[in-house]
Amino acid sequence: MNKYSVLFLIGTRPEAIKLAPVILAFKKSNLFSVKIVLSGQHDEMIRPVMDFFNLKEDANFNIIKTTNTLEEITSKILKDLNIYIGKVKPNMVFVQGDTNTAFSGALSAFFNKVPIAHVEAGLRTNNIYSPFPEEANRRMISQIATLHFPPTKTSYNNLLKSGINKNIYISGNTVVDALSLVPNIKNKKIINGIDINTDKYILTTIHRRENWGAPIENIAKGILNFLDKNKNVKLILPLHKNPLVRKPIRKILGHYENIFLVETIPYIDFILILKNALIILTDSGGVQEEAVTLGKPLLILRDCTERPEVFEGGNASLVGTDPDKIEKELSSLIKDNKRYQIMSQKSKAFGDGDSSKVIFEKTLSFLEENLNLL
Repeated sequence: MNKYSVLFLIGTRPEAIKLAPVILAFKKSNLFSVKIVLSGQHDEMIRPVMDFFNLKEDANFNIIKTTNTLEEITSKILKDLNIYIGKVKPNMVFVQGDTNTAFSGALSAFFNKVPIAHVEAGLRTNNIYSPFPEEANRRMISQIATLHFPPTKTSYNNLLKSGINKNIYISGNTVVDALSLVPNIKNKKIINGIDINTDKYILTTIHRRENWGAPIENIAKGILNFLDKNKNVKLILPLHKNPLVRKPIRKILGHYENIFLVETIPYIDFILILKNALIILTDSGGVQEEAVTLGKPLLILRDCTERPEVFEGGNASLVGTDPDKIEKELSSLIKDNKRYQIMSQKSKAFGDGDSSKVIFEKTLSFLEENLNLL
């Protein structure tokens, strides 16, 4: 018989990837009833991840079908989750990271006086508008969360600096747990026109709100300038569903034989592509973690990052969105073998893959000690 009830709220593909190992850890225990709720923020992109980890949701709010703005997303999740919490009465609500789903879910749980477990807590750029709205979201979640699971010592210290001094547990990042569950498949054909085992290619992902508009165009121009001078290098760029991201990329990069603009790639295939890539060029937080963990040279398409750990082993460089700098950094990595080797060292900055175990054990201890007080 289940003694405790926990609810996991998922809105985006990265949240699904990072929460899946935690959910699996709780599902293995007969002490817990586990509820999975999808907000619908990235519904199509989440489905293959859920299938890979053999997870099925208990509810889906389908918010993106009726809402688009940050305000509408927040209010819809608040309303729907409030009703759902009233029905299932969880002992703990889990949110991950800093999306609007995570913020809205934490706020709804707080309004219902349900304890909140924040996975990947304590990340900071100390610039309230970069990334937007994620920096504000994660700061606000920290103020109302009950259990804090920072992935590193740096994120732990960020929480202390913000006045939070209890129920903080360094867990490592669950993205490493997820990577450990991906089988090592070789000789798999994923994209027509590319052999991921023999071709030289760059993997690029772009989606950040602060890069919409001119920054995306500049990124695309920088990439194109590099590829024009390096015809033997290919580019794989999975397109985000948002038309504000897709349209400018297609316009600038959509007409070249060595550029492969593809739809969302299933998680297992994405990791295989990442493992074999020459260079990773991204504005994604999760891809930063995956790249350095797997030992891939990483160029970050942002002016700052909340993951300073990626620099500790020399794995990464900030290139921003300036086309000249992007071209220069890509060219440097291709030509400078010594630098390339330094940036190709595998990093354990985000843990050894036991994050889910830490989160499970600390949550169980908290509930055993405090359930009668909640």
